[in-house]
Amino acid sequence: MKNIAFIVYVFVVVVWCAGCTSSSSQTAVPSEVTMTQDELADKIRGGWAAKTIGCTYGGPVEFLHNGTMIQDYTPIKWSKDRVKFYFDTFPGLYDDLYVDIIFVNVFERLGLEAPADSFAISFANAGFPLWHANQVAKYNIKQGIMPPMSGHWLNNPHADDIDYQIEADFAGLMTPGMPNTASEISDRVGHIFTYGDGWYGGVYVGALYSMAFVSDDMEVVVSEALKTIPEQSDFYRCMKDVIDWYKQYPNDWKQTWFECQKKWTSEVGCPDGVFAPFDIDAKINSAYVIMGLLYGQKDFFSTIDIAARCGQDSDCNAATAAGILGTMIGYSNIPENWKESLYEIEDIPFAYTDVSLNKLSELGLKHALQVIEREGGKVDNGQVAIKVQKTVAVKYEKAFEGHYPVDKLAVNTTLQDNTGFVFDGIGFVLKGYVKCTDENYVAQVEMYIDGNLIETANLPVAKASSIDDRRVDLFHRYQLQNAKHEISFKWLNPHKDAHIYLGEAVIYSDKQNFN
Repeated sequence: MKNIAFIVYVFVVVVWCAGCTSSSSQTAVPSEVTMTQDELADKIRGGWAAKTIGCTYGGPVEFLHNGTMIQDYTPIKWSKDRVKFYFDTFPGLYDDLYVDIIFVNVFERLGLEAPADSFAISFANAGFPLWHANQVAKYNIKQGIMPPMSGHWLNNPHADDIDYQIEADFAGLMTPGMPNTASEISDRVGHIFTYGDGWYGGVYVGALYSMAFVSDDMEVVVSEALKTIPEQSDFYRCMKDVIDWYKQYPNDWKQTWFECQKKWTSEVGCPDGVFAPFDIDAKINSAYVIMGLLYGQKDFFSTIDIAARCGQDSDCNAATAAGILGTMIGYSNIPENWKESLYEIEDIPFAYTDVSLNKLSELGLKHALQVIEREGGKVDNGQVAIKVQKTVAVKYEKAFEGHYPVDKLAVNTTLQDNTGFVFDGIGFVLKGYVKCTDENYVAQVEMYIDGNLIETANLPVAKASSIDDRRVDLFHRYQLQNAKHEISFKWLNPHKDAHIYLGEAVIYSDKQNFN
């Protein structure tokens, strides 16, 4: 009898423990979340407000500390008039926001099903300063290359850059608890500028915002959002490393920073960052964002300060981390010494737009309510019920696959008859620009590879301001046979006051160079 009783006891314990294991393994995110409409509005306002604060905080140190952290003794100044100061003196700082606003306005004008081409055309015609992947995309669109090819790495050497990552906030703020819907929006919009890891940066940020509405556990948010990214991608592996290092070094963000530097800072795409400490790649900058979120422990200052002190794109990374935290805690819980900096500007439109911070929050709430109802949730008598989506990974894609930078060739000359260069490899990106006293002049130049006409390019003048239609990199070509290639040019419409300057050429091989 004792043996039988013991066997029954063991069976009951095993079954009970199995049930406990099953229950504890379930996601910490519920299938439905309810809140008042006022609480939802407070979170959306908190996201946009905190993003503005974070962008301002990191502004003075943007790309001043490349390949190194900003040490503790180095002050990052803050005062309650900082936001107004940048609104008045350097409105271009807020590219993190005014590009977002373009997309918010398209949804407002055309509805939730607005097509990719509408976002692309509105973006290309907006008339504000742009850089890197954004600028290349604008040029491509103006030349008739529409999304997704405008952001594809074969047409955009900056496809892995941070650009969509810093302007994907709108996708998450209008999809509370619905990361897959945010990903669908990112598919339409993010491929205007980026591909592969560059696109994943925006997909991940959208999911981080989306999950911040329905969980107040930052570790859960960071991990759940990562499920939108294919596990075989470098972007996923980089974020997973940061999460694991955080668990290994929970009190030392600098140790995690060093681990990131050792493993994830080899730039492949952006020609400005290859063989240089400058790194605008989405992976490493997203790593800095989640370092701020995890090590910041939901403290507003610590979150944005760590994200900024990781270096590189300090304003954008602080802005993204702040926006996600601001969404989680809501505007009402942002400390007063940070919120007071917004009071003077909250009804002033951001530069190059007609939308202020307060208006942006209103539009964000309107679109979020529309998405909630469309995706099966309910909005009734000031109450909101959100159907939380089980996160699904987006499609796998990889930019610059099989391409390894092996040399930087100093062409450094002005274009004349028979000007060109020779290289060994499978691809190149040639930097340069066009200068002319007539700022409306557009040079037409043919590029030949091994005597074959490859492209006739329109090259607008590089103006004194960055609000122009220039081509960021004069010429590029990938996926050539691995051999010696001769590049030559023919200037079809020379102008007596024009100069075409050919700078450095980044050379790619199909094998890594460890010499």
